[in-house]
Amino acid sequence: MTFVLVEKPRPQIALITLNRPERMNAMAFDVMVPLRETLQAVAADNEVRVVVLTGAGEGFCSGADLNHSGGVPGVAGLTRTSIARRSMDIFNDVMLALRRMHQPVIAAINGAAIGGGFCLSVGADIRIAAEDAYFRAAGINNGLTSAELGFSYLLPRAIGSSRAFEIMLSGRDVDAAEAERIGLVSRVVPADKLLETSYDLAEQILRYSRVGTELTKRMLWGGMEAGSFESHMQQEGMAQLYVRLTTDNFDEAMRARKDRRPPVYED
Repeated sequence: MTFVLVEKPRPQIALITLNRPERMNAMAFDVMVPLRETLQAVAADNEVRVVVLTGAGEGFCSGADLNHSGGVPGVAGLTRTSIARRSMDIFNDVMLALRRMHQPVIAAINGAAIGGGFCLSVGADIRIAAEDAYFRAAGINNGLTSAELGFSYLLPRAIGSSRAFEIMLSGRDVDAAEAERIGLVSRVVPADKLLETSYDLAEQILRYSRVGTELTKRMLWGGMEAGSFESHMQQEGMAQLYVRLTTDNFDEAMRARKDRRPPVYED
């Protein structure tokens, strides 16, 4: 069975679906290894300009699979300690592959996003949730920490430190309504409208230039990692000048506005 599916539901949009619904798309190695490879392959597909990531069935991703984690590839002859490190590298590589994608990534949260699934959702650029979706930082409930896969880095930047501390230390559920209120997701929609809403947003992004959207994504993430306000402004300035001086995008936007037509970017 293929645990990660790729479709192209609309032109220039890729839908990546975690496809292990009977386990609520848990993070077994049989799922995470192909997900890493799929993210890398889609990132290299120049026909794809926006990516939508979702889960099959009732869950987005339920985190670590405690019953059937699958085999860790490439660990023959290693000790338990080294196998643990290699295992974590696989999960970390998924998060890094998500971040490194040129394309904006919309997480369509169709149900439970628990533990590593919560981490996966905040690794996306944009989150849209179904009305029955919910989030849980489950590590703390299992005698571990809630800090994994960059979560303690990403969540405070998404919703603020106080809320992040409270959610990660309490291990409580955050339903879709609260997620929207605190800015964890951009919007909440009925479950049967989730993918359509995600595609519509993707098509709105597609109206703009490729280089403009890709660099905007890069600058937004760069801003969260910047060492100072001034240094990041310098990076923004260079990106803006790069697009302005090496493409015809700005002039085309002005012509299109004058002609009252959509711009046609050829970058």
